[in-house]
Amino acid sequence: MTILIRGGTVVTHDETYRADVLCIDGKIQAIGTDLDAPAGAEVIDAGGQYVMPGGIDPHTHMQLPFMGTVASEDFYTGTAAGLAGGTTSIIDFVIPSPGQSLMEAFKTWRGWAEKAASDYAFHVAITWWDNSVREDMGTLVREHGVNSFKHFMAYKNAIMATDDILVASFSRCLELGAVPTVHAENGELVYHLQQQILAKGITGPEGHPLSRPPQVEGEAAGRAIRMAGTLGTPIYVVHVSCKDALDEITYARQQGQAVYGECLAGHLVIDDSVYRNKDWDQAAGYVMSPPFRSQEHQVALWKGLQSGNLQTTATDHCCFCAEQKALGKEDFTKIPNGTAGIEDRMAVIWDEGINSGRLSMQEFVALTSTNTAKIFNMYPRKGAIKEGADADLVVWDPNGTRTISAETHHQNIDFNIFEGKTVRGIPRHTVSQGKWVWRDGDLRAEQGAGRYLERPAYPGVYDVLKRRAEHNAPTAVER
Repeated sequence: MTILIRGGTVVTHDETYRADVLCIDGKIQAIGTDLDAPAGAEVIDAGGQYVMPGGIDPHTHMQLPFMGTVASEDFYTGTAAGLAGGTTSIIDFVIPSPGQSLMEAFKTWRGWAEKAASDYAFHVAITWWDNSVREDMGTLVREHGVNSFKHFMAYKNAIMATDDILVASFSRCLELGAVPTVHAENGELVYHLQQQILAKGITGPEGHPLSRPPQVEGEAAGRAIRMAGTLGTPIYVVHVSCKDALDEITYARQQGQAVYGECLAGHLVIDDSVYRNKDWDQAAGYVMSPPFRSQEHQVALWKGLQSGNLQTTATDHCCFCAEQKALGKEDFTKIPNGTAGIEDRMAVIWDEGINSGRLSMQEFVALTSTNTAKIFNMYPRKGAIKEGADADLVVWDPNGTRTISAETHHQNIDFNIFEGKTVRGIPRHTVSQGKWVWRDGDLRAEQGAGRYLERPAYPGVYDVLKRRAEHNAPTAVER
């Protein structure tokens, strides 16, 4: 397929310029002014619109078995919804059960993902430890293009990684040139507070944020960051939701540590008043971890994006419908944790970030695409508008509007956390692998079109860390 995007303004993480973009056989073939359309080419009129790299969501959970049920969104429906929202690649998670072989779990998730409509990669979670886990990590990096491993510091008695596991796994990541990532919440404290709150007779969704206050996230983020700093590894903190965790990241970065922070579109615009809704189903629809916070934390997160101390935006897209949420009707600790957002992330961040003057267009591209590609070693194949890069592009209408609703979204869930929000700035067209998959409201996602993305080990940060380790190598005293 050949596509010519004509008359638009190209916006990348560091440039803005007027150009046509020619895509042939899934790659960007040429960028320039007044390009001729080859015979048979489809032409997209991008006049008055922006042409940007397709979004990359570094944090999704399609088809996830979790808390006694399975997420309602599978890899086809989830990635199709992403294409409708301008997101052309995802990084999902392989989460082995404690004691399960990492390779077995990886093969299972790869099988589920074969129906994906857009390109995808995987972080692999470390939920237990022995020598087989260590060996499987090596196999995944060397033979399957996995370069990041996830560690849940929450979910005691399930998938929580204790400190000894963190140390062992971070050390192995350093050996392999992989990036350790953490879900930073102190699982012991959360478990203790959950029991305490239930004992007070608080069983509804309002108990969820009470059991996961900002302090438990800040403590865990600080602990993981100090471990990584001591061992000499980079670290990526997922879904930063509060000032407490952001302060830990900011301090460490000021000391020169290689720390990355991710925040979710939802945490930027939704506050914790949603849990006080007297409609149980409505309140439960917002239950996710970490929970939504008070407005002071939203202000801090925006400043984190503006200052560069937070580098990526994601969704933690993990869908559970009302019937599934009702598993926790009598006990908030049993409400499946998760919300949707893959279709809405880019429009919400544009509306709240660009239209308010909080972010520049270049920062928007960096935060929704390019920074993720760089951190996880997919750049410039992804996250770039360069000749030879994958033709994953979004044509963005800065004046187009859409009112977000569960009745009209493409996500396979009966609830939308942004319900009723009207955004200005929407994707008019999405191109994935050089194919026109979203045409101004017409979704043409193809089941199984997505490709698995192998990501090389040793992203750029390791060059610095290697020299730093050599410079600071310990020496013995000759006596």
